[in-house]
Amino acid sequence: MIWDDHQNKCIGELSFRQKVIACKLRRDRVVVALLSRVYVYRFSDLALLDQFNTLNNPKGLLALSPDSSSTVLACPSITRGHVRVELYDARKSTLIPAHEAELGAIALNLSGTHLATSSEKGTLVRVFDTGSGQMLKELRRGTERAEIQSIAFNSESTFVACSSDKGTVHIFSLAQQQPGGQPGGPQPPQQQEQQDQGVGASSPSLATGNKKSGLSVLNKFLPTSVGGYFSSEWSYAQVKGIESPSICAFGQQPYTITVIGKDGSFIRANFKNGGEATRMSYNRFLKGREEELRLEMGENSGAEKQHETEEGGKDE
Repeated sequence: MIWDDHQNKCIGELSFRQKVIACKLRRDRVVVALLSRVYVYRFSDLALLDQFNTLNNPKGLLALSPDSSSTVLACPSITRGHVRVELYDARKSTLIPAHEAELGAIALNLSGTHLATSSEKGTLVRVFDTGSGQMLKELRRGTERAEIQSIAFNSESTFVACSSDKGTVHIFSLAQQQPGGQPGGPQPPQQQEQQDQGVGASSPSLATGNKKSGLSVLNKFLPTSVGGYFSSEWSYAQVKGIESPSICAFGQQPYTITVIGKDGSFIRANFKNGGEATRMSYNRFLKGREEELRLEMGENSGAEKQHETEEGGKDE
């Protein structure tokens, strides 16, 4: 059902024989993901424009470019770890072999030119060019398995961030080396303290602002399976202490990120200097059951004391 909040009424309805896993909307498109199939509709009259099969997609992985100047759709293909990218304006499809394992998360940037993916292992985030399918970046979240809960680009596609069940949001720079050896993005302080991100995260990469392993010089002497670990880039900045499943998004102000938790927490942080981001604000819009019980107990205790006071006054 499509609800128009301005008119306060339902303006369209789509019915399916299977459970709807996910849905993405734009002013001109409605995309629906079922367990193993994706449907694309025109928003104005809900006419079916496209449909195709996917591998079983219980997470409802689906990405639609937000910018109306281009129409790009990404979803799992029929092959494990592969992403199907539909570039409707160019009338072209791209099949990207993103991971060997099952996909865990996918996201498109504003214009649909870049795709970020993670597998179910959650140790790496890879960034691809949607037109050519070429991998642009391999970014390491950590060494331990994790569930990636969200991936987001900033509006300029100079940063990408991911949240996971490890309680940390990792922010990566996507800046490329420019002529003269200067990076295209912000640089961390020269004396920035080493962060505890796992083995291999040592010195900042002057080319991107992300950290790289101090052993990356050994890549050419190591097998590809081992050397790939040392060539990965580690996060430029982090927001730590997230206590519940969360999603992240970049703010309108430069170098700001917002993290929204399932527990009702709302965090805004500034990551300009790299390392652990500085929290700008924190709010909690939902109360947990324990908090509600404490409040109830406090109210009951207050009422009992008031009643005792009243009773004592009557005896006197």
